[in-house]
Amino acid sequence: MLTLTQIREGLIRVPHDPGIFVPRPTHAAVAMILADGADTLEICFIRRAERAGDPWSGQVAFPGGRASAADVDPHAVAERETWEEIGMHLLPRHRVGVLPMRPIERNPREQLTLWPFVYHVGAAEKASATARLPKEVASVFWVPMGHLFDSQAVTEIEYPVGVTHSTFPGIQFGEHVIWGLTLRILASFAEIMERILPAFG
Repeated sequence: MLTLTQIREGLIRVPHDPGIFVPRPTHAAVAMILADGADTLEICFIRRAERAGDPWSGQVAFPGGRASAADVDPHAVAERETWEEIGMHLLPRHRVGVLPMRPIERNPREQLTLWPFVYHVGAAEKASATARLPKEVASVFWVPMGHLFDSQAVTEIEYPVGVTHSTFPGIQFGEHVIWGLTLRILASFAEIMERILPAFG
C-alpha cells in the first residue's frame, strides 16, 4: 500500500491550478487527514449529523466546510473547519500536498469551488479527533487506506435526485458508506497515485 513518501512525491509531481480564493461561502475546503495505523496509513472521515436543509445531511465526508470572512486562504478554511468539527489542530507542518480544485454545482443558481488538501498527523493529533459539535458531526472514524482499494468493500447506495432515486457507487466501512463528493475526491487521489478505486473499476 502507499507510503507517506510516495504520496508526497506523487502530489508534488502533479501541477495544480491554485485558483482565485475569495473568503465567501461559495468557496470551501476539506482536509484529507492521514495518520499511521497498525499496518498502513489511515484516513479520517466524519459522518455529518442528520439536519433538515443540509444537502450533505447524514453523509460521510472529510472535515471541512465553507470559507468565512476571516480565512486568508483555502488552507485556513480546511484547518479552521477541522478544529471546529473534530477538535484537531492542523498546522503548516502537517501539510502534505494539494488535490485538484473541484467545481461543485448544487443547483443552477449556486456553484461552489472546493479545495481538497492532504495532511499527515502524528499519534497525539490523531487521538485528539473527537466530534466537538454534535449538532454538526455525528461521528469521527478512521479507515485503513487498504480498505478503500478492497473490491469486497464496494457497494451501491440509492439517493433521491429530484423526483427519482439514482444509484451511486460507494465503499462500505462498518455502518458507514463513503460515496458522492468524498468518493470522487478519493478517486482523484487514487488517480494521482496511479491506482484505481474498485468502486469505479
